[in-house]
Amino acid sequence: MIVPVILSGGAGTRLWPLSRELYPKQLLPLLGEKTMLQETLLRLDGLADLAGPMVVCNDAHRFMVAEQLRLIGHADATILLEPVGRNTAPAVALAALQATADGADPLLLVLPADHAIRDASALRAAIGAGIPHAALGALLTFGIVPTAPETGYGYIRADKNRQLSESGHPSSVISHLININDQEPMTSDTSQTSNDATAYAVAQFVEKPDHSTAESYLRSGDYFWNSGMFLFRASVYLAELERLAPTMLQACRQAFTGRGADLDFVRLDAEAFAACPADSIDYAVMEKTDRAVVIPLDAGWSDVGSFAALWAAGTADALGNVTFGDTISVDARDSYLYAGSRLLAAVGVADLVVVETADAVLVAAKERVQDVKKIVEHLKASGRSERLLHRRVNRPWGAYEGIDAGERFQVKRITVNPGASLSLQRHRQRAEHWVVVRGTARIVCGEDILVRNANQSVYIPIGTVHRLENPGTERLEIIEVQTGSYLGEDDIERLEDNYGRS
Repeated sequence: MIVPVILSGGAGTRLWPLSRELYPKQLLPLLGEKTMLQETLLRLDGLADLAGPMVVCNDAHRFMVAEQLRLIGHADATILLEPVGRNTAPAVALAALQATADGADPLLLVLPADHAIRDASALRAAIGAGIPHAALGALLTFGIVPTAPETGYGYIRADKNRQLSESGHPSSVISHLININDQEPMTSDTSQTSNDATAYAVAQFVEKPDHSTAESYLRSGDYFWNSGMFLFRASVYLAELERLAPTMLQACRQAFTGRGADLDFVRLDAEAFAACPADSIDYAVMEKTDRAVVIPLDAGWSDVGSFAALWAAGTADALGNVTFGDTISVDARDSYLYAGSRLLAAVGVADLVVVETADAVLVAAKERVQDVKKIVEHLKASGRSERLLHRRVNRPWGAYEGIDAGERFQVKRITVNPGASLSLQRHRQRAEHWVVVRGTARIVCGEDILVRNANQSVYIPIGTVHRLENPGTERLEIIEVQTGSYLGEDDIERLEDNYGRS
């Protein structure tokens, strides 16, 4: 059995203003109709013996992750909530502990949620070729066949003199991998792969090189880009972590032992996990283990780590422009043009990134897009909210979007999903006036329970306990006008909530 483990904890700061801290790139449809998280799981369709997925994510993203999984038929996914970010090695340890909690010992297919892969069949073939090696105890990673002397990626050097058998049985150089914990070897579905992918022992993990070094790597043919994708038995990973990073595993075990159910989520012991050292799988395990194996992967892979990568992964027009939304270009070349909420027009520009959202516009030279993260750092230092949220903010019950704001007033558009409701709450410093635009609203206002339809309204005085519900089968849309001395989102006292929020 293979359990997909999707790592969805990143922030994607180099894709601001599309990616925000509370709405990161993996939750966005950057290359198609589906989000990157959804595409990560959908490209596995067709693999045999695939179990329900596990997703490790930030607590703040939990409802968006759950909803996106539900929309692609994975409502039963296990979602592990990280109290704080501790990098990939602890995240995978938590998934391994969850996978083995009932005595099972599946293979874990570890995939970042924010990568793009053009050829999903090639990925599935590589996974199929890797199953026999992982089942026999290898810690397998997928090395991307490099297409250029890329300086933004780490590299894996394969030992071409230590090739593993293509039949799925390890050669003598890794014969010690057989029957880890006396387990029976796992077989792959030969109908899904031609078994032509060669597996090699890993000789070395290499940091991001300079350009001349990267060129030498490309010429040698022994180096692959480090994809951050892995396949291994849960027990083998835990055993290696115990040997190589025991303090990390101990903290993860304590956090997992103190776990609790929160609606459909697994919430870990926050204090124990905060004490866990932060490290990547590469540093904590893969660079030190003697079980590392690499299978080359040529599948049109990209980590979509910058707008230049997003441009390269997109579909360009005859002049090399990749566009999204309502755009017009005249004599523009080799540019990335993204219109999120209005018309974007470009004339006579080249090698630019222009990204427009409802509350921010980015203009950058394509060769400087790695420095977009410096903008985010400046926003953070200035205490600006644009680094955290879009103007449209998703909530477990629906969404709200700021329309206008001024001294002592604020206007929002609120949408509530069918059957959903906001928390029972009150505000100490603001009053609210709701106008129903579409659908039917059931409203608790003090001691009264009111029903309002389109073109009807209700007034919520300061300090009044209230709640908004959608009892209907269509989306409820209202316009909310807030008035008062303070209009911040922290002026919410929740008295009761269906989603476990305090």
